Amino acid sequence: MLNSVLFRALVGATALLGTAGCAHFQPMFETDSAVENVVVQYTRDAIKPAQANDSYYLSAAEAISDKQSLRETKQAKNFILFVGDGMSISTITAARIYAGQQAGVDGESYKLAMDTLPWSALSKTYSHDAQIPDSAATATAMTTGIKVPARTLGISQEAIYSNCASIEGNGTNSLWELAEAQGLATGVISTARITHATPASTYAESASRNWEDDTEIDDDGSDCADIARQLIEWDHGDGFEIVLGGGRRHLLPVTKQDPEYADKAGRRTDDRNLIEEWTAKSSNHEFVFDQAGFEAVDFTSDRRVLGLFEPSHMQYELDRADDEAGEPSLAEMTEAAITRLSQDEDGFVLMVEGGRVDHAHHGGNAARALGDAVALDRAVAKALEMTSADETLIMVTADHAHTMTIAGYSARNNPILGLSSMGFTPNKAADGKPYTTLGYINGPGAICGEGEGDAEGICARSDLTKRDTLDKDFQQQAAIPMASETHGGEDVALMASGPGANLVSGVMEQNEIFHVAGQSLGLIQ
Repeated sequence: MLNSVLFRALVGATALLGTAGCAHFQPMFETDSAVENVVVQYTRDAIKPAQANDSYYLSAAEAISDKQSLRETKQAKNFILFVGDGMSISTITAARIYAGQQAGVDGESYKLAMDTLPWSALSKTYSHDAQIPDSAATATAMTTGIKVPARTLGISQEAIYSNCASIEGNGTNSLWELAEAQGLATGVISTARITHATPASTYAESASRNWEDDTEIDDDGSDCADIARQLIEWDHGDGFEIVLGGGRRHLLPVTKQDPEYADKAGRRTDDRNLIEEWTAKSSNHEFVFDQAGFEAVDFTSDRRVLGLFEPSHMQYELDRADDEAGEPSLAEMTEAAITRLSQDEDGFVLMVEGGRVDHAHHGGNAARALGDAVALDRAVAKALEMTSADETLIMVTADHAHTMTIAGYSARNNPILGLSSMGFTPNKAADGKPYTTLGYINGPGAICGEGEGDAEGICARSDLTKRDTLDKDFQQQAAIPMASETHGGEDVALMASGPGANLVSGVMEQNEIFHVAGQSLGLIQ
């Protein structure tokens, strides 16, 4: 049996002899007949995680094992999980059209990078106690293999939301922790706060997703570590190699001014500066907070990088150019992370979250949601460009859906953010007013503005005839008035390529994602 080093050497030699012109989303090299059927085995011991006896874990493990028994699968060296927070199927469709139209080509037939992944499934997103879930429970399903109570992170179904004492005995081991135990490199990237629900699911056990710093934990006499503290104190293996996102405020004390904004400071009241604690870990631990600092890092080295580019969430993609200090794009962070993690010959596990798709949807703001969905897709394209389908399992999915709809009768290539139209004249609703192709079932787009509404306060739908619906600040109209648009409960898409991707098919439980990755990597049985 060839070991992984010899296999890479053979493949590398083959690549040098082959042609140089590869299609954009093809693997970086091709194998010849002498090595293409070699099954690479990496020296890894399957681990029984803390949650292995959970009913959700056992059911999902059996489902994936049954698929493996029917399909030939290869072992993966690396795993990258892309999560578009709130990236419903309607969001993917609209983002595809938007990206094509932005590129000046036909949007409907355009292909996103994620569209090129050869295996796909529907993922059922309900959580242990919620028909329509939140990001903490859904992210935990993907990172630990079990369904959990809403708004909790990394703790099993027996735990109780906001009850610190209930964490004891109900902890889990995330895929990132299992990877570190086997010597793999690990990383997590998000455009949201790095202590926010989805990225935190890789390292935290918390009875509340809101416990991002010490000020959020109720004083019940217990000693629950806040999420930011758990990030810095995470002691699995040799720790994270790279962490990039937003959320500086949760790591800094109230007495510490933010490094970018003079009018902002940290939130911690325990006098701990967790950023300083990170850099004090070793001479290789480094912190950066802006574009200049990011560009100065040598990601081909063994540096361990914590990059936090905003006090709270990073900028929306459509607003990123307005940030004076600058911050990297999701694709740039993905490139940096893969470059850094690839230094480890044992392989790596990485999460990349487009966290602000969700935030824009909550605001009823489709333009920014699509902008961030396309930014995530550029990161997927970068990962496909930098990795080999022979070694790296890539999955692209969402944690949950949103209520955005694509409706009406628009002509081919009608602007996806525009008024619904079959020609020069906008389509009209029963009230005689035009409507946009994109809308929301609920949200702020249905709330009366100042001076609007009749004597009973009931709003009539605004006339959009003279409104610039293409403006990035435009809020799509909604049917039900709510200050914040809600999540949707429908299934989301799951797309995959690489070793183990053929286990992604049909209609799957969301927690099966962990088992596909864990079994493909050889980290679990």
